[in-house]
Amino acid sequence: MGVSGALLAVDAGNSKTDVVLAGPDGRVLGAARGGGFQPVREGVRQAVDGLAALVERAVAAAGPAAPPYAAHVSACLANCDLPVEEERLTAEIAARGWGRTVAVANDTFALLRAGLPDGGEPVGVAVVCGAGTNCAGLGPGGRTARFPAIGRLSGDWGGGACLAEEALWAAARAADGRGAPTALARALPAHFGLDGMPALIEALHLGRVAAERRYELVPVLFAVAAGGDPVARALVTRQAEEIVVMAAVALERLGLLGAEVPVVLGGGVLAARHPLLHEQVVALLAGRAPLAVPVVVTAPPVLGAALLALDRAGVPAAAHARLRAHYAGR
Repeated sequence: MGVSGALLAVDAGNSKTDVVLAGPDGRVLGAARGGGFQPVREGVRQAVDGLAALVERAVAAAGPAAPPYAAHVSACLANCDLPVEEERLTAEIAARGWGRTVAVANDTFALLRAGLPDGGEPVGVAVVCGAGTNCAGLGPGGRTARFPAIGRLSGDWGGGACLAEEALWAAARAADGRGAPTALARALPAHFGLDGMPALIEALHLGRVAAERRYELVPVLFAVAAGGDPVARALVTRQAEEIVVMAAVALERLGLLGAEVPVVLGGGVLAARHPLLHEQVVALLAGRAPLAVPVVVTAPPVLGAALLALDRAGVPAAAHARLRAHYAGR
């Protein structure tokens, strides 16, 4: 394996990270998966240390090698939302010597690239709804549309963490009489084998149910909503509205609101294609951007990070097709 042709792709999300070493022909030479990427919580150096372990595993799967492992590193990273964060992460990754050149971007751009056609100018918008929400778009001439996407502080609402919290809030208030009745008050504690919201509140507060298990409540919320519960349905509707407003604003900023362009949808919540959410997103998007084409991406977003690396390398179209075939159906 020669450094002159190898390409290293990283997609680091809030909950999981994928690293792929690919050849210039689009063949996957080695891959590794690990936990989430949290530079805000851990610090940039420690977070990139976590990436380093995965990079070494992916490279080792391809065979013995010494750095630099690749001609180019394409790193699409969660929590890389502000220009200063992008600069710090680029500097830290470049210092590791994994590749001769490094390009760092928010991980939403990996989802966007995975959902765009190969060849030609990349134009479109992507909305990710996984642990959190984010949106990014590319317009003619390389123009971009971005959101800070750092939570409620930057006006965000939605994603798995938010939906779980909202469901718990509504269920707690229903159980003690402060809020409207909802089947969530029974369904959420039942998921953990508990007999009511007081028991679930205590278990979460005291750590008997780990905080990270709250994400398990999102499918419960969707199941209750599908059963017709008005409180649960209102949460799903609000999530659909938030997804579409982000997409529509990005399209408008790029002058694409009336254009026939892809709107790429991904992340765990959207990729699950819950009928109630998906159908509302499609309907609301048609109302705001009638010519937009919704595209759901279920392949791992590292595909997009690797496609960006292939784009930079200027390889033949067959390389892109080979890489996509590797991830087909995954």
